[in-house]
Amino acid sequence: MKHSLFGAALTLMVGAVPALADMTDIRFTLGWKTQGSDAPFLLALNNGYFEDEGLNVTIDQGEGSAATVTRIMGGAYDAGFGDINAIIQNAAARPGEAPVMVYQLWNRPPFAIVTPKTAGIETPADFEGKTLGGAQGTPTTRLFPVFAELNGIDLELVSQESMAPNLQEPMMIRGDIDGAFVFTSTSWFNLIANRQDPANDYNWFNFEDYGMDLYSNGMMVSRKLMAENPEAVAGLVRAVNKATMEVAANQDSSVEAIMAFDNLINPELELARLEFALTNLMNAPEVTEIGMGDLVDERLTRSIEIVAKGYDLDRLPEASEIFDRSFLPPVDARAFEVTLN
Repeated sequence: MKHSLFGAALTLMVGAVPALADMTDIRFTLGWKTQGSDAPFLLALNNGYFEDEGLNVTIDQGEGSAATVTRIMGGAYDAGFGDINAIIQNAAARPGEAPVMVYQLWNRPPFAIVTPKTAGIETPADFEGKTLGGAQGTPTTRLFPVFAELNGIDLELVSQESMAPNLQEPMMIRGDIDGAFVFTSTSWFNLIANRQDPANDYNWFNFEDYGMDLYSNGMMVSRKLMAENPEAVAGLVRAVNKATMEVAANQDSSVEAIMAFDNLINPELELARLEFALTNLMNAPEVTEIGMGDLVDERLTRSIEIVAKGYDLDRLPEASEIFDRSFLPPVDARAFEVTLN
């Protein structure tokens, strides 16, 4: 009896070896330190959705949404969560090398200028004569000249100070600057951490409301992975899509998955950040028609032109170089409806 049980167990173990050997390893980078908006990837990892697709996914924290692109281009990672605008910049200079977005998550951009209401800035024209601060190289900072041109702002009348990202809100609170070039999903919660009321005491000039109709973060993959293992890319997209639908319906279980990945996060803060992303970054009207994960080519083409202008790009990449929808599940499997718990 014992020998029979041992033999059966051995058979199961031996049978499992080929299955493990057949798993495809995927190295995945987040856009930043662990945050609530990472929930689709961490829920897919925690719930075994990647494994169900034959994928052995290893997820690491990131160094910035733009750094996701360079990490993938350098070969250290196969896929990641990052900014489509960084893909545009790199695709313009190095055609055929930049990663490709395969699942668009943030269909609204987080780029904004935030000002204390006490600064008296109520319209874009009020930026003239004021001092704005921001980190060099961020999309919000680099694209401000385009914002200014579209909204009739004389750049020579706006003072700009360069500073580390973590100094923006403190300097604004102290009155050292009149406003800051920010990511809404970060700055909103930085203000809360500094005992501020971002909803009632600050004005938010969201770029999308002032002629800057841009996309932002989503899941991108290397061209190497697309060429050599398109089945793995399709499986990656299916797993993340399945998790995204669950995140929209149940944020509590999503935070549990995030905690399983990084137990040092503040669950209440990251739940709030996740809800912010769901309601402010992932709910463009177009999603009801084309589903989560997809985008509108004409809108992407316009955004490429905006990015090219802001970054002085020498070449305008085609939309097809930036985004590939061929791996998306059917649109009915991507019907996105947020229910806040």
